[in-house]
Amino acid sequence: MDKNTVRESLLDHAQTIMMMRGYNGFSYRDLSELVGVKTSSIHYYFPTKEDLALEAVNAYSADVMSSIYAIDSSAPAEKKLDRYTRLFGRIIGDGRQVCLCGMLAADIESLPEKVRHAVQSFFKANENWLAKVLAEGEAQDTLDAGGKPDAAARALYAAFQGSLLACRLFQTRARLDEVADTVRR
Repeated sequence: MDKNTVRESLLDHAQTIMMMRGYNGFSYRDLSELVGVKTSSIHYYFPTKEDLALEAVNAYSADVMSSIYAIDSSAPAEKKLDRYTRLFGRIIGDGRQVCLCGMLAADIESLPEKVRHAVQSFFKANENWLAKVLAEGEAQDTLDAGGKPDAAARALYAAFQGSLLACRLFQTRARLDEVADTVRR
C-alpha cells in the first residue's frame, strides 16, 4: 500500500469505528488490525489520537457539508428538507453506526478541545443550513418553524441526531423519516 492509501484507509476506518464506538471505544491497535499495519505506522501519520480524530472529523464534515451544499438551491424548501433527510439516512449505513459528530458529542467531556470545536462547528453548520431552509419553507407556506427558524433548526437537528440513535437501537429507519414530518404544514 502506498502512503496515501494507508493514510486514507486509516482515516476511513477511524471514522467508521468512531461512528460505532465513539472516541473512547477504539485504540490504535484496533486500527492496526483493520488496516494491516503496525501501530507505529499509525503514529507516523497521526502522532496522537487527537490528531487522528481531528482529521477524521474534518474529512467527515467536509464530505457531509459538500453533499448538503450540493442540494439544489432553487428547489422548494420542502424538497431541500427531503434531500437532507435522505443524506442523513445514508449515515446509518448497515444500521450499526450513527453520525460521527453525533457520536463524538456524546463523548464531549473526554474529547480534546480541538476535536470538540470541530464537532461544534459541524453542528452549527447543519443548524444554519436548516434554519435557512425552514425560513424559506415558512415563506413558501410549506414548513412550520413557529416563526423562529433558528430555534426550530436546532430542535430539528437534535431530532435528526436522536433519530439515528433510535434507528440503531430499534433497527429501523422509520424513526428518521418521522423527523422531517414534524415541521411540515
